[in-house]
Amino acid sequence: MDVLRNTLQPITHNLPAPIRDLGVSLIGESCYKTLLLDVDLTDEACLKLAISKGLGIGIVAASSIVKVPQILKLTSSRSADGVSFLSYLLETAAYLIGLAYNFRNGFPFSTYGETALILVQNVVISVLVLQYSGKKGLAAAFVALLAGAAGALFTDNVLDMKTLGYLQAGAGTLGVASKVPQILAIWSEGGTGQLSAFTVFNYLVGSLTRIFTTLQEVDDKLILYGFIAGFALNAVLAAQMIFYWNSPSSAAASKKKQPRVIAAPVKREAAAPFAASPRLLPPAPPPQGHHQEARLSHFRLV
Repeated sequence: MDVLRNTLQPITHNLPAPIRDLGVSLIGESCYKTLLLDVDLTDEACLKLAISKGLGIGIVAASSIVKVPQILKLTSSRSADGVSFLSYLLETAAYLIGLAYNFRNGFPFSTYGETALILVQNVVISVLVLQYSGKKGLAAAFVALLAGAAGALFTDNVLDMKTLGYLQAGAGTLGVASKVPQILAIWSEGGTGQLSAFTVFNYLVGSLTRIFTTLQEVDDKLILYGFIAGFALNAVLAAQMIFYWNSPSSAAASKKKQPRVIAAPVKREAAAPFAASPRLLPPAPPPQGHHQEARLSHFRLV
């Protein structure tokens, strides 16, 4: 330990001022001195706080791209097969309420920052699902309604903290309930369709990490219970993703099973021979017998 301390202290004591200020703002002056200046890793409380902050920042960073694969999968296939709009609607509502609740309570950004980034991506995915389902008008109404709700949730004069606390309790239920339509959609379709495995497994890891960071930094049971329930249902989604890994959805399977209708070649009849076309024939000569009778009668007269 002494060797490690002697090696690191010349570095930690000469960090640039912006990095030092960032470290102090994240873990506090006391823990910064203990962990970085003194290089004392035996302080369990400071060590847990530092780990929690690191995980929180990692989640915020990863959340900026967590649903990009889902967006790309929708735009490339131009199909919303296997993706539940109801699931995204409920999750978006829960995230919007949670973002306002955390922001107005002044909780550390590292404990909820991913909510804002995922919220934006959820709106994009919801609009794409509606668009590819032939409901462009509903997509515009959805965005307008969301903007109005955001204005009310972040304004003290419109919504007080007591009411927002009640909404946060409901948001936890919404967040949990948002997973149920997606689970049912996968089960009914018999496949995951256009659902992104990257998104599902990142959600699983993220919700588990958020349980740890909430225990360390946020003394709020409403938020903690929401993450615990979310982790349980994310685990179900991850299990479905593994179970249906190579199984196409029923809609995709039915498209593959439809036989291709190939038009039979049209056989054209050969043009009728020239003789078949109607033509005028010369009048038939009078019977030979008639001329002979005429000659005989002539001779008789003579």
